[in-house]
Amino acid sequence: MGLLPIDLDILPPSDDRVFKLILTSPEAKPGLISLISSTIGRNVVDVVLHPNELAPGDTEEKAERFDVNCKIDDGSQINLEMQASHMVEDLDGQHRNLKGKSIYYLTDLHSSQSAKGLRRYDRLARSYQITFCSYTIFPGTPDYMNSFSLRHDTTGEQLSDAISLTFVELSKLSEIVKKPVGEMTALDKWSVFFQYAPDPNYREAVNKVIESEEVLQVAGELLMSISQNEQERAIFRSRKKFQTDLQSDLATAEDRGRAEGILMSIQNLMDGMGLTIEQAMNILKVSEEDRSKYRSIMESQS
Repeated sequence: MGLLPIDLDILPPSDDRVFKLILTSPEAKPGLISLISSTIGRNVVDVVLHPNELAPGDTEEKAERFDVNCKIDDGSQINLEMQASHMVEDLDGQHRNLKGKSIYYLTDLHSSQSAKGLRRYDRLARSYQITFCSYTIFPGTPDYMNSFSLRHDTTGEQLSDAISLTFVELSKLSEIVKKPVGEMTALDKWSVFFQYAPDPNYREAVNKVIESEEVLQVAGELLMSISQNEQERAIFRSRKKFQTDLQSDLATAEDRGRAEGILMSIQNLMDGMGLTIEQAMNILKVSEEDRSKYRSIMESQS
């Protein structure tokens, strides 16, 4: 049945590698069809994978690209990706880096079509970039799925449906997971599965979702198999450690840069205005807990 035992330690299907392993397994083809159909809003009857190969099972490998690249029955190209960890972004909350990445993947996919024998550009296959994201990208929009296409800036008239960009924000499912399973859409169910499967507090709700669809039962079986595979668990731990270390290094660099900037400002105020270190820190509004640190550094440099 694919139901997840309450006490089983489940790897998160919102991890990009686990996401790909589930959807590219041979037995998962009906599930991949279901997921694509529910996302693009049309009944897909067949799908052919064009996989980017998973990297070898080396726990030290860090640079894998874990997307699911495929073609559906009408010739449309689909690229599905899970964005598991926060990308480094500017502090304005616009997530331009992630958006730019998705646009780059989409345009690269669309322009990669063979031009051999092509006489009309309007005969190119449609291309879809579908990005599942474990965090919120559009905080002002209540919907967890947001799609974009080429439209007139003022009238909204569609220029072309040749390319489509969709973001599925798994962080916005707090109300969806409370719905009766019978009222959930197929995309609701898949999203709940991706987001909540590893959380024992939601295991009962996830199992009801799994039980409702045969394709999700298969996904549940695959997830349990992956979760019990020691090599996959080792790879997951190694990748998580790498990401945590990277985030720690970035945060340390940011803190160091901020401290160096404050120290320089203190020194400039002292040199330029003849202020004491305390007066300079008052002007800069340095917090009480940080003052002793800066005072000690300045004294050691004098």
